[in-house]
Amino acid sequence: MLAPTSIHELSLLLVEPSATQAKIIAGLLNGLGVAGVATVPDGRQALAAMAAEPPDLVLSSMYLPDMTGTDLILSMRSDARLADLPFILISSENRAQVLDPVRQSGVCAILPKPFSADKLAAALHTTLDWLNADESLEAAGLALDELRVLVVDDSPMARKFIRHVLENLGVRQFIEAGNGVEAAKVLEESAVDLVVTDYNMPEMDGQALIEHIRGRSWQKSVPVLMVTSETNAGRLAAVHNLGVVGVCDKPFEPATVKSLLRQLLSN
Repeated sequence: MLAPTSIHELSLLLVEPSATQAKIIAGLLNGLGVAGVATVPDGRQALAAMAAEPPDLVLSSMYLPDMTGTDLILSMRSDARLADLPFILISSENRAQVLDPVRQSGVCAILPKPFSADKLAAALHTTLDWLNADESLEAAGLALDELRVLVVDDSPMARKFIRHVLENLGVRQFIEAGNGVEAAKVLEESAVDLVVTDYNMPEMDGQALIEHIRGRSWQKSVPVLMVTSETNAGRLAAVHNLGVVGVCDKPFEPATVKSLLRQLLSN
């Protein structure tokens, strides 16, 4: 089955325990032209509905009667039938320690309550970018199939999400590492064209990895993109000072990575 190419074609499962909130969100979706919206009040019914007929997108609140939105997406990611379904979290929760597991799971967007129709539309378009290949860079003559990318993240789900976004843009050659120590070893043995790394990792974090690359690796000038849920301004400033092509939040918009790849390959 072909993936939807516009938000009007999306089939969406909304998981929202409040009938009032469900009506408001469904109204915003309908206003954007999304007609295929099914609503369930809890995680158990959501998983059953997904198993019966997988939607194009799951949009869920954080706090459900029987589980959290984190529990829901982790259940999806552990089920081969549901592992690749796009997921958007809606929540007024802003504690980093609560949201980080969701960010690491490969979520397309996190929408804080209350949100505008424009914010919702942007999240839906990010989902379309996740669902569809984008051949515009290859059509412009940029050889992404020759690009060798090292993806560094201690979350296998996050690595999978990053790879999927890059594959949609035409990248085909990947090496993966679970932390900075593993990445440093890869860089000793293999030439790469781009490093995409998280910040918070065990053994050697993203900042230490970049310091190693710039100071001790034979690949000192390799471009580095950081994709991270880190919010400490001082730490991120230090990363910028080490020389990176960009720092993207988790979750990130594929359009941001597309722009960075265009700039990198054009240069």
